Amino acid sequence: MRIILMGPPGAGKGTQADLLVHELGIPHISTGDMFRKALKEGTPLGLEAKRYMDSGGLVPDDVTIGIVKERLDMADAANGFLLDGFPRTVPQADALAQTLQELGVALDVVLDVVVDRDALLARLTGRRVCRACGATYHLVFNPSLQGDKCQSCGGELYQRDDDTAATAENRLDVYNKQTAPLVDYYKKKGLLLEVDGGKPVDEVTRDILKALGREKR
Repeated sequence: MRIILMGPPGAGKGTQADLLVHELGIPHISTGDMFRKALKEGTPLGLEAKRYMDSGGLVPDDVTIGIVKERLDMADAANGFLLDGFPRTVPQADALAQTLQELGVALDVVLDVVVDRDALLARLTGRRVCRACGATYHLVFNPSLQGDKCQSCGGELYQRDDDTAATAENRLDVYNKQTAPLVDYYKKKGLLLEVDGGKPVDEVTRDILKALGREKR
């Protein structure tokens, strides 16, 4: 199957991606992985992307889609893939559609993991990290048995700057601004499948597989 996975920060998209590629036997292709691979292998597009990244600029869409095309044309993606983190905008979606047409393949479904904003904020702001050993906890999902102390080493637990409510609100605003048009784009093409990401992890996976006509292994 050829799948795009969408979802806001805190929706559990990464967890679902890992579970789905195992269940479906397809590669998990993320934008970050593609860039790292292209940079490591020193491909022309990878070197061009590095030039923008080194100067602190955004990598242009034409370079990004070129790297995406290189990755999707690899042997392990011949029978399907789960694309994560791309596209993020309608122009990128148009470019991806053109690329897939050139490769002679088509998308099967675009999965949108939907979670209530309040729940997302609770997930994003609940993380706590130990100053001493770096262990990670969550006030709701994985609290320390020692309260505000690390249960492993006794170190102080703190909230990182990028986990504050203001930062979380901004991350969600940016995501919604970018992807709201993308949701409509794929809905009009009849490819969008919305999934309730507010359920327990196993239930979300089961719901997705059921919608895809698959049984959980």
